[in-house]
Amino acid sequence: MSDGALTVNGSRDGTTPGGHVSRRGLWGWMFFDWAAQPFFTVVTTFIFGPYVVSRLASDQAAGQSAWAFGIAAAGLFIAVMSPILGSIADQNGRKKPWIAGFALLKVTMLLTLWFAAPGASLVWVVAAFAIATVAAEFSIVFNDSMLPRIATAEQAGRVSNTAWGLGYAGGLIVLGTTIAFLAASPETGRTLIGIEPLFGLDPAKGEDARITGPMAALWYLVFVLPMFLFTPDVRRQRLKIGRAIRDGLAELKSTWAEVKSQPGIARFLIARMIYQDGISALIALGGTYAAGLFLWPIMEIGIFGIILNLTAIPGCFLAARLDRSVGSKALVIGSVFLLFVAAVGIVSTQPGSTLFGLVTLPMTDSGGLFGTAAEKTYILYGLIIGLTFGPVQASSRAWMARSVPEEEAGRWFGFYALSGRATSFLAPLLVGVVTAISGSAALGMSVILIFLATGFAVALKTPYPAADPRTLLRIG
Repeated sequence: MSDGALTVNGSRDGTTPGGHVSRRGLWGWMFFDWAAQPFFTVVTTFIFGPYVVSRLASDQAAGQSAWAFGIAAAGLFIAVMSPILGSIADQNGRKKPWIAGFALLKVTMLLTLWFAAPGASLVWVVAAFAIATVAAEFSIVFNDSMLPRIATAEQAGRVSNTAWGLGYAGGLIVLGTTIAFLAASPETGRTLIGIEPLFGLDPAKGEDARITGPMAALWYLVFVLPMFLFTPDVRRQRLKIGRAIRDGLAELKSTWAEVKSQPGIARFLIARMIYQDGISALIALGGTYAAGLFLWPIMEIGIFGIILNLTAIPGCFLAARLDRSVGSKALVIGSVFLLFVAAVGIVSTQPGSTLFGLVTLPMTDSGGLFGTAAEKTYILYGLIIGLTFGPVQASSRAWMARSVPEEEAGRWFGFYALSGRATSFLAPLLVGVVTAISGSAALGMSVILIFLATGFAVALKTPYPAADPRTLLRIG
């Protein structure tokens, strides 16, 4: 495998003589992120989620509560089941059948979101979204666990960051298309570019938001195909499913003991759990915080999301080039530090100042998009987030891939998924509690700084790789 290329020529099953995949197989794997990301962009964050909260529910508080409960329930189930499924997949060997099964479930649930018209039961809408989230996240567990098989340790960071960048590009295309051609203001009936929604979509009935479910499903179905067609899986299943479940559960117990005996991996998983909580809260609440601070409508929140995705793409591709020279740990550390800086900027910005009043900003409003100096300053901090929140997650995945043996990657990436979900409710919960007690949204958002700073400190003392794969093989 040459330094200047991702792969060399492969064998008939798509693998190279060293056991890694051909260029076609590698790009097939990376296109999974391109296929999967629009669900999180347009359904979870920027279009369908705000529609449920603001237009489907009887009032905003009820919608926000229902949406939060759906996310929390999905997160809890994912946290509990990811390590179990990862261990079962290791015993069974093959990953693609699991991805296909969860893809079918995800697509089915997304298609049902079209029927979430005003007046529909909030319970089933949130339940369908939660099930789609579970299916999406479980698919990611199995896809991530293929990384050690398809790329060498030296290439893992480059491959992971490139895939993450492709994901943001896919999300950006779908979000931009939605805002420009499909999603309209209920007041004007016009999209961002001033036209009526395509296909006769009626914004008064929420059709411009409801269409994002089928859109994300169709996008996923089409662009996940290269992974199924070109990326090689383990040729044969090792065990029948019943035996795989029994052995997988037994392996999970031994893996838990192994985590405790591997201080480097344990420290890495703890660090990721903490800083990922802060990152997830920052991404999830940054737009709504700005909407409350500057009274942004959903259209401006969507444009804010486009800006973040536009910045995230070059950030991931730059990190893909840097990972080989500086290493995944350095990229994670640097990204978490910059996210901390951006979060300080966000919580310190008010309509007339930033950096806790040290910098005074003019209050004049130009009347256009992001018309005040404070809004433009907020966007600047958003650019820093966009540049770094992709690399920190992609390089974390590469850091893990470099630390575990490929034949046991499923169970380890199950624990990796657990570390990203185990306390995912905690940062948003504390933000809400502090905000309610203090009456200050900025003070509530400041809780995120604690998570980022603590995760940074723990990661800084974590070895790289987190453990010697040969040691894992001897123990496992």
